[in-house]
Amino acid sequence: YAAAAGRGMRRAKREKIEAPVLCIGNFTVGGTGKTPVAIALAEQAKRMHLKPGFLSRGHGGSFAEPHVVDIDHDSARHVGDEPLLLAEHAPVAVTPNRAAGARLLLERHGCEFLIMDDGFQSARIHIDYALVVVDARYGIGNGRVIPGGPLRAKIVDQLVFTSGLLKMGEGTAADSVVRQAARAGRPIFEAHTEPSGKAGLAGKRFLAFAGIGHPEKFFDTVREAGGELALTRPFPDHHFFAEDELAELAATARTEG
Repeated sequence: YAAAAGRGMRRAKREKIEAPVLCIGNFTVGGTGKTPVAIALAEQAKRMHLKPGFLSRGHGGSFAEPHVVDIDHDSARHVGDEPLLLAEHAPVAVTPNRAAGARLLLERHGCEFLIMDDGFQSARIHIDYALVVVDARYGIGNGRVIPGGPLRAKIVDQLVFTSGLLKMGEGTAADSVVRQAARAGRPIFEAHTEPSGKAGLAGKRFLAFAGIGHPEKFFDTVREAGGELALTRPFPDHHFFAEDELAELAATARTEG
Protein backbone atom coordinates (compact mmCIF):
# COMPACT_ATOMS: atom_id res chain seq x y z
CA TYR A 1 0.00 0.00 0.00
CA ALA A 2 2.78 2.44 0.92
CA ALA A 3 4.57 1.96 -2.41
CA ALA A 4 1.34 2.32 -4.38
CA ALA A 5 0.36 5.46 -2.48
CA GLY A 6 3.74 7.05 -3.11
CA ARG A 7 3.62 6.21 -6.81
CA GLY A 8 0.11 7.60 -7.03
CA MET A 9 1.23 10.96 -5.66
CA ARG A 10 4.29 11.13 -7.91
CA ARG A 11 2.58 10.09 -11.14
CA ALA A 12 -0.75 11.85 -10.76
CA LYS A 13 -1.74 14.15 -13.62
CA ARG A 14 -2.95 17.37 -12.02
CA GLU A 15 -4.99 19.86 -14.01
CA LYS A 16 -3.94 23.51 -13.79
CA ILE A 17 -6.76 25.91 -12.86
CA GLU A 18 -7.01 29.64 -13.63
CA ALA A 19 -6.90 30.57 -9.94
CA PRO A 20 -4.54 29.82 -7.05
CA VAL A 21 -5.34 26.58 -5.21
CA LEU A 22 -4.44 26.17 -1.54
CA CYS A 23 -4.74 22.61 -0.24
CA ILE A 24 -5.32 21.99 3.47
CA GLY A 25 -4.22 18.39 3.92
CA ASN A 26 -2.92 15.91 6.43
CA PHE A 27 -0.48 13.02 6.44
CA THR A 28 -2.86 10.64 8.21
CA VAL A 29 -6.45 9.44 8.23
CA GLY A 30 -8.64 10.99 10.90
CA GLY A 31 -9.15 14.53 12.13
CA THR A 32 -6.31 17.01 12.53
CA GLY A 33 -8.24 20.28 12.50
CA LYS A 34 -8.17 20.94 8.75
CA THR A 35 -11.67 22.41 8.50
CA PRO A 36 -11.17 25.21 11.08
CA VAL A 37 -7.92 26.09 9.30
CA ALA A 38 -9.72 26.24 5.95
CA ILE A 39 -12.39 28.52 7.41
CA ALA A 40 -9.83 30.82 9.03
CA LEU A 41 -7.93 31.19 5.76
CA ALA A 42 -11.13 31.88 3.81
CA GLU A 43 -12.03 34.64 6.26
CA GLN A 44 -8.53 36.09 5.91
CA ALA A 45 -8.90 36.03 2.12
CA LYS A 46 -12.13 38.00 2.41
CA ARG A 47 -10.40 40.58 4.59
CA MET A 48 -7.89 40.92 1.75
CA HIS A 49 -10.82 41.63 -0.63
CA LEU A 50 -10.52 38.28 -2.38
CA LYS A 51 -13.49 36.03 -3.11
CA PRO A 52 -12.63 32.53 -1.85
CA GLY A 53 -14.30 29.25 -2.67
CA PHE A 54 -13.99 25.77 -1.19
CA LEU A 55 -13.41 22.45 -2.94
CA SER A 56 -14.64 19.40 -1.03
CA ARG A 57 -15.18 15.77 -1.83
CA GLY A 58 -18.23 15.83 0.40
CA HIS A 59 -17.95 12.79 2.68
CA GLY A 60 -21.16 10.81 2.33
CA GLY A 61 -22.60 13.14 -0.33
CA SER A 62 -24.94 11.83 -3.02
CA PHE A 63 -24.44 14.14 -6.02
CA ALA A 64 -23.01 12.55 -9.17
CA GLU A 65 -22.13 15.90 -10.80
CA PRO A 66 -20.30 18.88 -9.27
CA HIS A 67 -22.71 20.67 -6.96
CA VAL A 68 -22.48 24.02 -5.19
CA VAL A 69 -23.87 23.75 -1.67
CA ASP A 70 -27.15 25.57 -0.95
CA ILE A 71 -27.31 25.96 2.83
CA ASP A 72 -31.05 26.71 2.66
CA HIS A 73 -31.97 23.46 0.92
CA ASP A 74 -29.12 20.94 1.15
CA SER A 75 -28.61 18.57 4.07
CA ALA A 76 -25.58 16.77 5.44
CA ARG A 77 -26.98 13.54 4.04
CA HIS A 78 -26.82 14.99 0.51
CA VAL A 79 -23.62 17.06 0.53
CA GLY A 80 -21.73 15.95 3.65
CA ASP A 81 -21.43 17.65 7.03
CA GLU A 82 -18.23 19.64 6.51
CA PRO A 83 -19.38 21.29 3.24
CA LEU A 84 -22.45 22.64 5.04
CA LEU A 85 -20.21 24.23 7.66
CA LEU A 86 -17.84 25.63 5.03
CA ALA A 87 -20.75 27.06 3.02
CA GLU A 88 -21.47 29.52 5.85
CA HIS A 89 -18.22 31.24 4.88
CA ALA A 90 -17.82 30.88 1.09
CA PRO A 91 -19.23 28.95 -1.90
CA VAL A 92 -18.48 25.22 -1.76
CA ALA A 93 -18.26 22.87 -4.74
CA VAL A 94 -18.81 19.24 -3.74
CA THR A 95 -17.35 16.62 -6.08
CA PRO A 96 -14.55 14.03 -6.22
CA ASN A 97 -13.48 15.81 -9.44
CA ARG A 98 -11.88 18.86 -7.84
CA ALA A 99 -10.92 20.40 -11.20
CA ALA A 100 -14.54 20.33 -12.38
CA GLY A 101 -15.64 21.82 -9.07
CA ALA A 102 -13.04 24.56 -9.42
CA ARG A 103 -14.27 25.49 -12.90
CA LEU A 104 -17.82 25.70 -11.55
CA LEU A 105 -16.78 28.09 -8.77
CA LEU A 106 -14.75 30.27 -11.14
CA GLU A 107 -17.32 30.49 -13.92
CA ARG A 108 -20.56 30.76 -11.96
CA HIS A 109 -19.54 32.28 -8.65
CA GLY A 110 -16.59 34.47 -9.54
CA CYS A 111 -14.24 32.90 -7.00
CA GLU A 112 -10.67 34.18 -7.15
CA PHE A 113 -8.95 31.93 -4.61
CA LEU A 114 -9.71 28.24 -4.02
CA ILE A 115 -9.21 26.32 -0.79
CA MET A 116 -9.28 22.55 -1.03
CA ASP A 117 -10.26 20.84 2.21
CA ASP A 118 -8.34 17.54 2.03
CA GLY A 119 -7.38 15.85 -1.24
CA PHE A 120 -3.66 16.33 -0.63
CA GLN A 121 -2.80 12.78 -1.71
CA SER A 122 -5.51 12.08 -4.27
CA ALA A 123 -6.93 15.18 -5.97
CA ARG A 124 -6.20 15.53 -9.69
CA ILE A 125 -5.81 19.29 -9.60
CA HIS A 126 -2.68 21.43 -9.57
CA ILE A 127 -1.93 22.64 -6.03
CA ASP A 128 -0.12 25.95 -5.70
CA TYR A 129 0.49 25.59 -1.95
CA ALA A 130 -0.05 22.49 0.18
CA LEU A 131 -0.39 23.28 3.88
CA VAL A 132 -0.34 20.03 5.86
CA VAL A 133 -1.96 20.10 9.30
CA VAL A 134 -0.62 17.80 12.03
CA ASP A 135 -2.26 17.44 15.44
CA ALA A 136 0.25 18.16 18.22
CA ARG A 137 -1.47 15.66 20.52
CA TYR A 138 -1.59 12.70 18.14
CA GLY A 139 1.18 13.37 15.63
CA ILE A 140 1.43 10.61 13.02
CA GLY A 141 0.58 7.74 15.36
CA ASN A 142 2.94 4.79 15.08
CA GLY A 143 4.44 6.20 11.89
CA ARG A 144 3.24 3.31 9.73
CA VAL A 145 1.21 3.38 6.55
CA ILE A 146 -2.34 1.99 6.27
CA PRO A 147 -3.25 -0.73 7.24
CA GLY A 148 -0.46 -0.94 9.81
CA GLY A 149 -0.95 2.65 10.98
CA PRO A 150 -2.65 5.96 10.17
CA LEU A 151 -0.30 7.31 7.47
CA ARG A 152 -1.77 7.65 3.97
CA ALA A 153 1.72 7.28 2.45
CA LYS A 154 5.30 7.36 3.70
CA ILE A 155 6.27 10.70 5.21
CA VAL A 156 9.28 11.01 2.90
CA ASP A 157 6.96 10.72 -0.12
CA GLN A 158 4.40 13.15 1.27
CA LEU A 159 6.98 15.78 2.22
CA VAL A 160 7.97 16.12 -1.44
CA PHE A 161 4.53 17.66 -2.08
CA THR A 162 4.31 19.61 1.20
CA SER A 163 4.77 23.39 0.98
CA GLY A 164 4.40 24.08 4.70
CA LEU A 165 3.45 22.28 7.91
CA LEU A 166 0.99 23.60 10.50
CA LYS A 167 1.24 22.17 14.02
CA MET A 168 -2.22 22.38 15.53
CA GLY A 169 -2.75 22.58 19.30
CA GLU A 170 -0.56 21.67 22.25
CA GLY A 171 1.49 18.52 22.74
CA THR A 172 4.71 16.81 21.76
CA ALA A 173 3.48 13.85 19.67
CA ALA A 174 4.11 15.74 16.43
CA ASP A 175 7.62 16.92 17.31
CA SER A 176 9.40 14.21 15.32
CA VAL A 177 7.53 14.89 12.08
CA VAL A 178 7.92 18.65 12.65
CA ARG A 179 11.69 18.17 12.87
CA GLN A 180 11.65 15.99 9.77
CA ALA A 181 9.73 18.66 7.84
CA ALA A 182 12.08 21.38 9.06
CA ARG A 183 15.12 19.36 7.94
CA ALA A 184 13.48 19.09 4.52
CA GLY A 185 13.33 22.89 4.39
CA ARG A 186 9.59 23.22 4.94
CA PRO A 187 8.34 26.23 6.94
CA ILE A 188 6.68 25.35 10.25
CA PHE A 189 3.62 27.20 11.56
CA GLU A 190 1.73 26.80 14.84
CA ALA A 191 -1.93 27.44 15.66
CA HIS A 192 -4.69 26.50 18.07
CA THR A 193 -8.47 26.68 17.96
CA GLU A 194 -10.32 29.18 20.12
CA PRO A 195 -13.98 28.12 20.58
CA SER A 196 -16.66 30.80 20.50
CA GLY A 197 -19.44 31.01 23.08
CA LYS A 198 -17.50 29.13 25.74
CA ALA A 199 -18.48 31.61 28.47
CA GLY A 200 -21.95 30.07 28.53
CA LEU A 201 -20.60 26.61 29.44
CA ALA A 202 -19.03 27.39 32.81
CA GLY A 203 -20.66 25.68 35.78
CA LYS A 204 -23.18 23.67 33.73
CA ARG A 205 -23.57 19.90 33.34
CA PHE A 206 -23.67 18.32 29.90
CA LEU A 207 -24.06 15.12 28.01
CA ALA A 208 -21.47 15.73 25.29
CA PHE A 209 -21.54 13.82 22.02
CA ALA A 210 -19.53 14.20 18.83
CA GLY A 211 -19.03 12.46 15.50
CA ILE A 212 -15.61 13.80 14.54
CA GLY A 213 -12.15 12.33 14.00
CA HIS A 214 -11.13 12.66 17.65
CA PRO A 215 -14.28 13.19 19.78
CA GLU A 216 -12.21 13.51 22.95
CA LYS A 217 -10.86 16.82 21.65
CA PHE A 218 -14.40 18.22 21.76
CA PHE A 219 -14.98 16.81 25.23
CA ASP A 220 -11.76 18.42 26.46
CA THR A 221 -12.85 21.75 24.98
CA VAL A 222 -16.07 21.65 27.01
CA ARG A 223 -14.12 20.84 30.18
CA GLU A 224 -11.58 23.59 29.52
CA ALA A 225 -14.46 26.07 29.18
CA GLY A 226 -15.67 25.12 32.67
CA GLY A 227 -18.41 22.69 31.72
CA GLU A 228 -19.02 19.50 33.69
CA LEU A 229 -19.46 16.37 31.61
CA ALA A 230 -21.99 14.03 33.17
CA LEU A 231 -21.66 11.66 30.21
CA THR A 232 -19.79 11.50 26.92
CA ARG A 233 -20.90 9.72 23.78
CA PRO A 234 -18.31 9.36 20.98
CA PHE A 235 -19.54 8.50 17.49
CA PRO A 236 -17.66 7.66 14.27
CA ASP A 237 -16.30 10.49 12.13
CA HIS A 238 -19.01 12.09 9.93
CA HIS A 239 -21.72 10.15 11.78
CA PHE A 240 -25.22 11.02 10.57
CA PHE A 241 -27.50 11.50 13.59
CA ALA A 242 -31.01 10.18 13.04
CA GLU A 243 -33.92 11.92 14.77
CA ASP A 244 -34.61 9.00 17.11
CA GLU A 245 -30.93 8.90 18.04
CA LEU A 246 -30.98 12.60 18.96
CA ALA A 247 -34.19 12.09 20.92
CA GLU A 248 -32.56 9.27 22.89
CA LEU A 249 -29.53 11.45 23.66
CA ALA A 250 -31.80 14.27 24.84
CA ALA A 251 -33.76 11.88 27.07
CA THR A 252 -30.54 10.53 28.58
CA ALA A 253 -29.34 14.07 29.23
CA ARG A 254 -32.57 14.92 31.06
CA THR A 255 -32.28 11.76 33.14
CA GLU A 256 -28.72 12.60 34.15
CA GLY A 257 -29.75 16.13 35.13
